[in-house]
Amino acid sequence: MSSRPRDPGALVALVALFTAGYLAPYLLPTVVGRFSTGLGLGPSQAGLAGSALLLGSAAAGFALAARVDRIGARRAARAGLLAMVVGYGSAAVGGAVPLVIAGTVLGGCGSGTATAVAASGIAGQRDPHRASALGLLTVSATAGALYLTLPHLGGGHRLPLLALAGAAALVWTVTGRLPGPAAGAGAEARGGPAGAAGPLPYRRAGAVLAGGILCWSMAQNALWGVSGRIGLTQAGLSEVAVGAVFAAALGAGLAGVAAAGALGARLGRAVPIGAGTVLIAGCVLLSAAAGNLAAFAAGEILWNALYPVVLSYLLGLAASLDPRGRWAVLVGSASSLGVACGPVTGSLLSQAAGYPGMGAVLCGLLLAVAGPMTAVARHASGRPLVPGSVRRRGGAPAAVLAGTASATTALVPQMGAPEQDVTPIPVPARRRARSAFGLARPSDRG
Repeated sequence: MSSRPRDPGALVALVALFTAGYLAPYLLPTVVGRFSTGLGLGPSQAGLAGSALLLGSAAAGFALAARVDRIGARRAARAGLLAMVVGYGSAAVGGAVPLVIAGTVLGGCGSGTATAVAASGIAGQRDPHRASALGLLTVSATAGALYLTLPHLGGGHRLPLLALAGAAALVWTVTGRLPGPAAGAGAEARGGPAGAAGPLPYRRAGAVLAGGILCWSMAQNALWGVSGRIGLTQAGLSEVAVGAVFAAALGAGLAGVAAAGALGARLGRAVPIGAGTVLIAGCVLLSAAAGNLAAFAAGEILWNALYPVVLSYLLGLAASLDPRGRWAVLVGSASSLGVACGPVTGSLLSQAAGYPGMGAVLCGLLLAVAGPMTAVARHASGRPLVPGSVRRRGGAPAAVLAGTASATTALVPQMGAPEQDVTPIPVPARRRARSAFGLARPSDRG
C-alpha cells in the first residue's frame, strides 16, 4: 500500500487508523445498550441501529477493496476520518432518532473506510501478522480504557459516539505519513510498477475464508451485542460492574494479542485458528448461560482473551493471500458484515430461545466454520508469517512450493523459518582460475 512500507512512521499511522476503524465494533455493546436506554428503543430496535452502523462500515470496505491504491491512502483515510467526525458527532448532539441513525451510518462508513486503508497498508508490511496484532493491541487498550471511564461520566447515547468522533480527530494528525495517490502503493511487494493491476490470487481459498469469517464474526458479535443485557438482566449486575468485566475482558485481550505477537510463526496459522475457534465456542456457551458474576466474568474474560488472538491470525492469513491487500480488505469487510449482522441476530435468537439457547446455536455455528478456515490456513497460505524467509530463486512463492512439495521435511525450507545468513568467502583469483580448468592441486581443494 505504501511506497514506504517499512517506514516506522507509516506503520504508526496504519496502526492508529486501524484503531480508529475498529473502535466502533469494540464499543458495540455500550453503543447498543445506550441506544436502548438513552433513545427509548427496544432491544431489537437498538440492535438494528447497531447493525446499521456496521453495515455502513462493511459497505465502505467492499467499495474500497481494490481502489485504495488509486485514490491514495492519505486521501482515503482523511475522507473516512472526516465522515467519522461528522457522522458520530452529529449523532451525539442530535436527539431525534432518525438523525442519530443517519449519523451513525455515516460514521460507520467512515470507520469502514479507515479500516480498509489500514488493512491494505498492513498487507504490504514485511510481517502483516505482527502489524495486525499491534493494531488489535492498541484498539483493545483504547476500548478497555473507555469501558472503565464511560460509566462514570453519565448515561445517554452521546458519550460513546463522542468518543468515536474524538478518536477519529486524533488519528487525523498522523495521516500525513500515508502516501498520496501519486505514490507507488506496494510496488516493491508486487514486483512491478506502481499501481499495476493483477489477477486476484487464491480465489477459492479467499472466498472460503471470507465466508467463514463472516459467520465467525456474526456468531461472536451476536453474543457481544447482547452481553451487556446478559450481565444486567440474567446475571443481575450493575452497569458499573458490567463495564468493569468488559474492561477486564479487554485487558485479557491485550495479554492474548501480546502473546500472539510473541508466538508469531511457531505454531503456524492452522493451529491458532482451528483450536482457538473451538475454545471460543465453549466460552460463548459459558457466557450466554451465565447467571452470576463469576460465570459471566469467566466467560467474557476467557472469550475476549482468545478472540483477538484468532482474529490476528485470520487477518494475517488474508494479508498473506495477496500482497496488494485486496483479500485483506475483502476479508475484513466480510468480518464487518458479520459484525453488522451480529446485534440483530443476537437479539432475535435471545428473544426466541433465551440467552442459553442462543449460546448453543452460536456455539454450533462456530464449530461448523472452524474446519474450513483451518483448511485454508493449512493449504492456501500465501507469504510465510515471517516474509523473506526464502528470498532467493523465487521469493515467497518458492517458500510456498517448498512447504507443499513431497520432499523430505529436513531438506525443505520451513514456512516462516528465519533465513540463515550466507557469509561470502573470498577466493584468490589464481585459485579460481585453477579450479575453473580442473587444475587445482589437492592442497587447493582441501
